[in-house]
Amino acid sequence: MELYDISIGARVNHPTMGVGVVYEMDARTVHVFFKEHGEQPISRSFEGLVTIAPGMEVGQEPLDMEHVKDGLREILEEMRMPERPVEMARRYEGGTFEIKPKDGTLKSKEVPIEDFFHKIVMIRDRFRVLEQKINAHPKLSEEDKVELQQYITRCYGSLTTFNVLFEDKEDHFVGQRGDAPL
Repeated sequence: MELYDISIGARVNHPTMGVGVVYEMDARTVHVFFKEHGEQPISRSFEGLVTIAPGMEVGQEPLDMEHVKDGLREILEEMRMPERPVEMARRYEGGTFEIKPKDGTLKSKEVPIEDFFHKIVMIRDRFRVLEQKINAHPKLSEEDKVELQQYITRCYGSLTTFNVLFEDKEDHFVGQRGDAPL
């Protein structure tokens, strides 16, 4: 007997391996998980496998445009991630970032500059993702999107101080240009 009437989730009994559950199938094989023997592939033409409880009928889900849009957004986010690693300027490698209080009696704080640089890069990448989410948001008007984009651009402008840490100019933060409207 060939196992064409079996479905995922069905409980089956094998003559030597005992009771198991079907977890995957293809044209030639039924993949069954047995408590004692683990995952086992069994040929659909094997006559000793008996179905003892039916599985669930697994149909194809209808195409939902929201899922398609979410998937596309995820792909676009991945594509915007840097294709190459962002390098810190060599002159700062191994250095520290020191924050000194005005009061000399208080202790200063030192942070490895690589850690600080990593945080700056994470902020930049999260702003990029935020921009994408704003642009793709279905409930925001174009006016709202432009306004929020301007705030992000101003944030980039505030972060231009840290451009000195980047090895490549193309990784720099860029704020609003002088000729752009506020």
